[in-house]
Formats: sequence, structure tokens, C-alpha cells
Amino acid sequence: MRRAQAGDRPAFEQLYRDNVGRVYALCFRMAGTADLAEELAQDVFVRAWQKLGSFRGESAFSSWLHPLTVNVALSERRSRRRRVARIVTTDDLTAFERPGPPARSDGPAAGFDLERALATLPPGARAVFVLHDVEGYKHEEIAELTGVATGTSKAQLHRARKLLREALTR
Repeated sequence: MRRAQAGDRPAFEQLYRDNVGRVYALCFRMAGTADLAEELAQDVFVRAWQKLGSFRGESAFSSWLHPLTVNVALSERRSRRRRVARIVTTDDLTAFERPGPPARSDGPAAGFDLERALATLPPGARAVFVLHDVEGYKHEEIAELTGVATGTSKAQLHRARKLLREALTR
């Protein structure tokens, strides 16, 4: 860590290799697509390199990296929402409906795929579900991170769970 903070790129590359799997997994759960998750994971490590001087060593590097990852994923979601709001002007809302259920297989590989079901959730519900049920954040923390009211966080979690139950029982 100290070598990376001093600008040693191979030391930072090792930190990257040690943590990229967890960062990507969280980004994937937050984003819902592999392409966006890869992009977000790269953004996380670019930001980590830029902010490495602020790491004080009071916790593990992975613990310091976790909120940075959440913030990068949420920032991307907010900026995407702003771009869509500026660009799209239509009365046809079908483009904004959540995707239909994935095709069901009756073969031996049939069953549920939680990651695929998560990807079908609307972005707000998916973010709250991942932050609360997967990452263990409290509703108050989620509200602060996402900029919504605590009650909205609770409602989004309820909605996410309901939609996941429906997706997983089809």
C-alpha cells in the first residue's frame, strides 16, 4: 500500500489484481450489465489511484475501496438519469418499462439465475436491493448515498423483493 501511495505502479497493479473481482461483482450487481460493470470497475480503480493519498491505513484497502465503488456506481446512475431526462422527449413510455422475463429453459440447467433476475429490476430498486440485502447498508445510509428519502428506500426494497420473487418463480 505504501509503495502504491508513493507512485509505484506495479504495487498498485497488485492492489488491482487483489480487489478487481469484488469490485466488478458489486458493479455488476449495481449496474445489471457486464459491459457497464467493466466500465464502472475501471472507473473505480482510476478514482482509487487518484485518491490513494487519502487512504490512512486505518482499515483494509478493500474496506476503503467498497464505499468508493458504491459511490462510482451511484454517480453513474445519476448522470445516466440526467442524460436520459435531457435527451428523451416522448409520450411513448414503453421504452422505459422494465424488460420482460428471460426465456425459461426446461432443460437440466433450468432454475433461477439471481444475477439475471437482478438485471431485470428497475435501476432504483436494483440499487437499493443490492445495497440493503447484499451489502448490508441500512435504509438511512442508502437514503444518504442515493439522495432519496428513507421511506423511498424502504419502498424500493419492497418493490425489488416483489419483482425478484415474480422473476424467480416464472
